[in-house]
Amino acid sequence: MSETKRVIDLTVRMAQRSISSEFKGTALGRLWSFINPIATIAVYALIFGVVFRGEADKGVNSGLSSFALWIGVGVIAWNFMSSGIQRGMDSLVGNSGLLTKVYFPRQVLIYSSVLALAYDFAFELGVIIVIMCIAGGPGVLLMIPAVIVITLLAMLFVIGMGLILSVASVYFRDISHLWQIFNQIWMYASGVVFSLSMLNKVQTDLAAKGWTWGGEPLPIVTIFRLNPAELFLEAYRSTLYGFAMPSWQVWLGCAAWAFGVFGLGSLIFRRFSARIVEEL
Repeated sequence: MSETKRVIDLTVRMAQRSISSEFKGTALGRLWSFINPIATIAVYALIFGVVFRGEADKGVNSGLSSFALWIGVGVIAWNFMSSGIQRGMDSLVGNSGLLTKVYFPRQVLIYSSVLALAYDFAFELGVIIVIMCIAGGPGVLLMIPAVIVITLLAMLFVIGMGLILSVASVYFRDISHLWQIFNQIWMYASGVVFSLSMLNKVQTDLAAKGWTWGGEPLPIVTIFRLNPAELFLEAYRSTLYGFAMPSWQVWLGCAAWAFGVFGLGSLIFRRFSARIVEEL
């Protein structure tokens, strides 16, 4: 068996084991995959839509103007990326006992953790698509192929981050705690709860008050758009909320971040993975 085939086989087997044990012993079982996204949308819509009176841009082709649905897509997509990175980062330290007893390609632990999460994410996307069909019509069904591609790119990005951070957490155990703090900041910096138009307004208002850089408005929006999570969230919202294909700039940005981070993560993992067991 070739090394690549072995990695794929082990990844699938470990992901299947994780999936089968996820809801073991619960009364509702796999139904939680449908309940969780609905509950998440309801909570965020209540807090940021009703209490803080957030507003969403109108969907390009869907005609939707619902902050609850807009923020719901963002929250579900963000949770997938955030949880995937966290799981990947903890994969090596969390399986130290297994790693010290049996040899197998170490990266399989990161691959399988993200694959198992993607399986759950597929159910959540299904719930979102059904809701969008009811609210905005069947046009969202045409976007399913694009959503699949976006998800594959997001998986590559998440795996790449997981490869980097899993090695870092072996050598520096504080990384896990620091990441939890950074992750909270990253969520708000990714536009999960506010739209790009709102940020444009903030930039314009600050410029009117004299907050400029070399006579030009502060490049808040430009810096914001460099955030990879913001690009992926925009891609998901464009397809699932607006029923429209993302712009070529968004596609290019998502692809660049996905392949770039995955490639970097693979290089770093290969460079330091040989000493992982010793450090554990």
